[in-house]
Amino acid sequence: MTHGLIVAPQPEAVEAGALIMMKGGNCVDAAVACAFAQGVVDPQMCGIGGFGTLQVYLPKLDVHEILNFHAQAPAATKEDQWADLIEGETRDGFGFILKGRVNDLGYQAVAVPGSLKGYWDIHSAYGKLSWQDIIEPAITLAREGFTIRPHMHTYWRSNESKLGRVDMIEKLRFSEDSRTLYFNEKGELKEQGSVIKNPGLAQSLSVIAEQGADAFYDGPLTERIVDDFANNGGLLSREDLHSYQTKTTAPLWGSYRGLDIATNTPPGGGLMVLEILNILENFDLSALKHNSAEYLHLVAEAMKIATIDKEKFIGDPDFIDVPVDRLNSKSYAKECADRIRKGPLVHVERYSGPEESKDTTHITAMDETGGIVTMTHTLGYPSGAITTGLGFMYNGSMNIFDPRPGRPGSLAPGKSRFSAMAPTILFDKGEPMLALGAPGGTAITMAIAQVILNVVDFGMSITDAVAAPRISATSDVIDLVNRIPHFVTDELEAMGHKIDRSYQSYTLAAVHAIQIKDGKWIGGADPARDGMPLEV
Repeated sequence: MTHGLIVAPQPEAVEAGALIMMKGGNCVDAAVACAFAQGVVDPQMCGIGGFGTLQVYLPKLDVHEILNFHAQAPAATKEDQWADLIEGETRDGFGFILKGRVNDLGYQAVAVPGSLKGYWDIHSAYGKLSWQDIIEPAITLAREGFTIRPHMHTYWRSNESKLGRVDMIEKLRFSEDSRTLYFNEKGELKEQGSVIKNPGLAQSLSVIAEQGADAFYDGPLTERIVDDFANNGGLLSREDLHSYQTKTTAPLWGSYRGLDIATNTPPGGGLMVLEILNILENFDLSALKHNSAEYLHLVAEAMKIATIDKEKFIGDPDFIDVPVDRLNSKSYAKECADRIRKGPLVHVERYSGPEESKDTTHITAMDETGGIVTMTHTLGYPSGAITTGLGFMYNGSMNIFDPRPGRPGSLAPGKSRFSAMAPTILFDKGEPMLALGAPGGTAITMAIAQVILNVVDFGMSITDAVAAPRISATSDVIDLVNRIPHFVTDELEAMGHKIDRSYQSYTLAAVHAIQIKDGKWIGGADPARDGMPLEV
């Protein structure tokens, strides 16, 4: 009998989760073990200096919850602290460009990390194996080493300066530990296939294995973290760490063509996924050719409407009143669909500029009891900062906050910024049939929605659904992968759409999913990353 299935973008992390299942762990144990391992082998994508959100469904325990462990602005944050530094906004809305890049590189870019507390809380509530067992694979990987994978190396060389941001290579050069870890004796980036050993992270994880999350938030690691930030002009304080708490809520529910959808709550991206699907439910998509110009036009316009509503209305519900019922209503979706039918093309206003960061990762795990965990976690955009000897990079989450006061995404002490992360599960007559999520910045919600359309409207297998060419429309420009034919984009341009074609065949987020069909589990790993599904 199959004991479990796990899918994620890093083979080493997938194996870590699978080994935990083989030892008798459940989907929670496997997901947390995988997450810890991801922080070792994909250290600019995620880690204990990051944040995230997850959905857990455990039918045998009658548990179905969202656990949010979003990063929070430190208590020293002021709403107008960067108001006079604004140079622009990225084209797709993933961050602001400030003078001196203070929100992008270094210690001021760091919000209060939530990932470790998230791992601890979900494991304490529902894990089966010991905390030490769960962390051990990650400690081994950090101590004995792992190889540099193609996607990691490509990301290191990404040219962010053309977008107004700090190049990733400069972030890797920022800290002493990072220079030692990722560069050779000549000062050049280590090549693909090179082995990286991270003894500092192995030691940090060993302390956490012995003492739990308190080691980070109110223990031996805290003093080193706090002193480092104080010495480098950071905002993070001892009280920020000591007072940090995760938040558990019921899922946000929606529906699409008779299927029920459970997703995460604001400030996560689940509401955007539901809004896009609600709008598109008003069109007979299956009557159109998949990825035809007419189909992509409808999908893009729905995406743009959801983006406008996100920027106007969606933020941290502890700070603003998010009109969830209205944005998730079928009547509002019909109004939006009528707007698309009548035209003109939807306009998304932007302050200025470029595109998104894709430094996030995802896990989907399922066990023999029918339990499911779908978790997305990230550094947001890495800060480059590493406390000497601790081995992990801190998040750069402050760069997404709106430096203009009085807006849903404006800065405030203790506030979490919007994140497109949207771990989602679809149910057919009360039984799960699809669990999915993705890394990929603002393209996350767009990719998840398209995979759902691929499965539901076009009957694709999950492997075909995650690999199919897709688009993202978070501005007046439709971003698309290179596998969408020019004759299709010619038609879109004739409709008035602006097109930005990627040189990559697989990009715009990276969906990782499990499909349950006819009693069988099928894992789908997006070809945009290096990962795989593994059944044990």
